[in-house]
Amino acid sequence: MKNKVLLSIMGLLLVSLGITMSITNHKRSQIAEVRKEVSQVAKTQVTTQIDNLQTTYNANDDKAKSRLLEFAKAYYTFSSQSDYDKRFNKVSDILSLSNDQQDSLFDNGLDATGGSRIDNLGLTSQYQTATGYTSDLDNQTIECLATVVVKTSGTAQKAINQTVLLHGWFDIKTQKLTSVKINQIQ
Repeated sequence: MKNKVLLSIMGLLLVSLGITMSITNHKRSQIAEVRKEVSQVAKTQVTTQIDNLQTTYNANDDKAKSRLLEFAKAYYTFSSQSDYDKRFNKVSDILSLSNDQQDSLFDNGLDATGGSRIDNLGLTSQYQTATGYTSDLDNQTIECLATVVVKTSGTAQKAINQTVLLHGWFDIKTQKLTSVKINQIQ
């Protein structure tokens, strides 16, 4: 059963990676096409403008990826209830989430009786590695994806590596993530 779930997640990640790379390559090919067309008009002035556009695109692209990976590292690293509670404070300056999404992502880690689910079950999570991808810029927002490998364990449980898909949206004006979804494409 675990193998089927893992295979399903890996398949989903591969499809997501393919889509993301296709979208990113499409954007890069559009930039190259614009370069060819404008070189016939005013070569030096227009080429300078395109270089600036590409530099800005690449800088925002890199910033979007780094913000999502920064989120992943803070979100998936905890070894106690205290660490779990501090996750939001570590990334609050890079997030601009709705209250509902913030509450959904950063629950209090308590069980139905008010006890610490994290400490009682000995749950730990350690960020291992991640790879980020971005797609087109749309309405000042860059869509970004990350595949994250996390080592998780609990009391009397062997530590295992899990792969998680993060899907985020980065606002280039505020330089913040405006939405983050976990293991969801849309």
